[in-house]
Amino acid sequence: MSVTAIGFIGLFFLFLFLVLRMPVAMAMLVVGFVGTWVVNGTVPALTSLSGEAFEIISFSQLTVVPLFVLMGNLAGVSGMSRDLYNAAYKWIGHFRGGLASATIVGCAGFAAMSGSSIAAAVTMGRVALPEMKRFKYSDSLATGSVAAGGTLGILIPPSTGMIIYAILTEQSIGRLFMAGILPGLLLTGLFLIAIYIVTKRNPEKGPAGPRATFKERLASLRAAGTIVSVVLMTIGGIYLGWFTPVEAAGVGAFMVLVIALYRKELNWPKAKFVVLQTLRTTATVFMILIGAHVFIPFMALTEIPEDLVTFLVGLDVGNLGVLIIILLTYIVLGTFLEGLAMLVLTLPIVYPLILQLGLSPIWFGVVVVIVLEMGLISPPVGVNVFVVRGIAPDVPMGTIFRGIWPFWFAMAACLAILVAFPDIALILPNTMFD
Repeated sequence: MSVTAIGFIGLFFLFLFLVLRMPVAMAMLVVGFVGTWVVNGTVPALTSLSGEAFEIISFSQLTVVPLFVLMGNLAGVSGMSRDLYNAAYKWIGHFRGGLASATIVGCAGFAAMSGSSIAAAVTMGRVALPEMKRFKYSDSLATGSVAAGGTLGILIPPSTGMIIYAILTEQSIGRLFMAGILPGLLLTGLFLIAIYIVTKRNPEKGPAGPRATFKERLASLRAAGTIVSVVLMTIGGIYLGWFTPVEAAGVGAFMVLVIALYRKELNWPKAKFVVLQTLRTTATVFMILIGAHVFIPFMALTEIPEDLVTFLVGLDVGNLGVLIIILLTYIVLGTFLEGLAMLVLTLPIVYPLILQLGLSPIWFGVVVVIVLEMGLISPPVGVNVFVVRGIAPDVPMGTIFRGIWPFWFAMAACLAILVAFPDIALILPNTMFD
């Protein structure tokens, strides 16, 4: 039997395990180990398993994962997310659809601290959904804005998705973080436009809230100043060259810890919750990376990536045509695969093709993260939709899915803009590093 045939058998079992709800990390670990054993024998398989596991846990750059996760969890329990939403609410809540827009702005700000779409959706949803319900916002717009706004957590740095992409492709975490800033702001703006269009067509979906006084607005800015200062110190410090991403994560986590202690918001139950959540998230990310690094060598042995590159490059559709095929494949896969699972499963096959086409791996990292965002709210999986349903159990799933479509098309527009104008993603990292 040829190694290519063995590779396809391995892929079949991988997807079978995922259908049977095996965790993606374990599925890749099992398929990668067994596949390498079948192709190369016992010793290379055991060497791959032990070597990759040790390499991942000893890789110093991955320290950013627990530190940024810790920073986001501390921000959530210390009330900083609430202050951020209140500030956005005071300034734009009196506009039509203003509460939904404030939710998007709040999610964008919280994303700059958490790096997690689920954390952003849960944290901001608990603050924003009761307010939108009080002002009689439609359930579809309210839940859709929370689900979509949460996806900004894996685009605006720090981003767990970008960290995983950087490790799997051996790219600079700092460059990827910088590359995500302008696309993140662009997508935030497109979400706000989507809300404007929805409420323009049907004003009853997002009635205007009360107008805050100028004094109240200034007070809200002072309260939100803490989160702004942390974001400026961490992300701005990376851009200015003051910190490496690891150092920035440490500084940010320490600043948020000091703020939480100063506010007396960090009691023992909250501290225990923060530590346990940080450990769970970190362990999940590390297991995914270990599984991916055992699976990737097996894929290389099967020659499937090389065969795919040869096939697609041989198609008479040009680089843009091949890129469109890749992105459409990602969009389809995102409808039934969880985002990070899709990323680690496909990169060993797709990344060599991106390099063959001469495309920027940094730019592609941003593009693929946006496609992951689309998957987070796409039926039938739509992880963020299920998260919002947990916060708003009285809202039917169909209503939430109807609410996400304006934001899904906003993501598609952002994707098209980045394909047409790649410099939007590349200008900051090129300015910083070149």
